[in-house]
Amino acid sequence: MTENKIINVEGQNLYTEYNNTFENKSTIVFLHDSLGSVQLWRDFPAKLSEITQCNTLAYDRLGYGKSDPMPTHERQVNYMELEADILNSLLAEMNIDDAILFGHSDGGTIALITAAKYPKRVKTVICEAGHIFVEDVTLKGVYDAWEAYKTTNLPERLQKYHGDKVEMLFRAWTETWTREDYRTWNIEYLLKHITCPLLFIQGEADEYGTLDQVEKTVTQVRGSAEKYIIPNVGHTPHKEVPELVLEKAAVFIRESS
Repeated sequence: MTENKIINVEGQNLYTEYNNTFENKSTIVFLHDSLGSVQLWRDFPAKLSEITQCNTLAYDRLGYGKSDPMPTHERQVNYMELEADILNSLLAEMNIDDAILFGHSDGGTIALITAAKYPKRVKTVICEAGHIFVEDVTLKGVYDAWEAYKTTNLPERLQKYHGDKVEMLFRAWTETWTREDYRTWNIEYLLKHITCPLLFIQGEADEYGTLDQVEKTVTQVRGSAEKYIIPNVGHTPHKEVPELVLEKAAVFIRESS
């Protein structure tokens, strides 16, 4: 049974959904993207839980979904490193020390950073379309999203999941990534500290990153690492081809546990 609750972590009220059905089994922690939320994972966590017989935890980061709003849209360059610290505190609060991190986009990056900084708490990482540095294609994707925000019903669609926090979180994402001082952001220096098994999933047609992100990650971590590149798929494989991602993730979790 899934327990929905607000948990205070480092002064932040975060919305969580925790399914702790399976005794003595690991917990898959789902980390959403830069516009995502617990709700936007839809039934993917439940399906992966059923296949793997693992528990699941999904949460809204500060400023997203049902969590507290951000105090400001201005972020520090190392905001994802700070999110990894918050995730570690959340896992400690919930007594989870065998986490399987499944992160998408920003969430994938946060998963990598958490595994590097807090290796004793992380058992396995599945990074889907994460970033370890800024590319021109990433910035083009952000600018395209900003144009869609101004010219389509995207704000209204996002409001369904984030309420009155939409403008703040959208500005936080787009303005941070397009800032001059963010152009040199890079977490490659952390990769050598990742010793747990890693699966990097990416769509070959990802509009936010090239396969360089994958290659430079899997070749620099110290643990076992594999990549799963899916042809004709964009930035959200778990939504575009869910059955393929579920099957691959389940096999990886089973073999790396």
